[in-house]
Amino acid sequence: MEENPWITNSSEKVYESPWIKVTKHDVLNPANKPGTYSVVHFKGLAIGVLALDNELNTWLVGQWRYPVNEYSWEIPEGGGAHDVEPVESAKRELKEETGIVAKNYKEIMRMHLSNSATDELAIVFVATGLTFEESEPEESEVLQLKKIHIDEAYNWVMEGKIMDAITVAAILKTKILLEKGLL
Repeated sequence: MEENPWITNSSEKVYESPWIKVTKHDVLNPANKPGTYSVVHFKGLAIGVLALDNELNTWLVGQWRYPVNEYSWEIPEGGGAHDVEPVESAKRELKEETGIVAKNYKEIMRMHLSNSATDELAIVFVATGLTFEESEPEESEVLQLKKIHIDEAYNWVMEGKIMDAITVAAILKTKILLEKGLL
């Protein structure tokens, strides 16, 4: 049952940018009927970092997200090249967006963000042993930084104030790991 039931007859690149490639596939679906399946290929990894201090505070980054036309509160996140260790990308993103430098990084999950249409893989870390420097956001980022207790961040998830998939998953998993004494 875990074998691929899809047959790809042909594939055509429809669009490409430095970050994504969209490919249209002519397929036979699992019912053996012809169809079209378009896939967005991400050229990098999605990296998320939940920084956590000794009092269980974390830092959220607020910014306008163009694709959904909404303001979004998120853990620090961004792209990582496939030829760079994910933890190195996590260190860069955390420093860029918050100015935080962490002594310890623990990978807590890998997840597919929208596996019905993309191949994007997210890797999420919890960072501890925090020191604070100046942030270095990219020129296209207008960021707001908020220090918040993990319990309040959890409440924001439960209230729907946080909708970013990486952030929701990171906060929920971190809360569970803390409750079980695994962080």
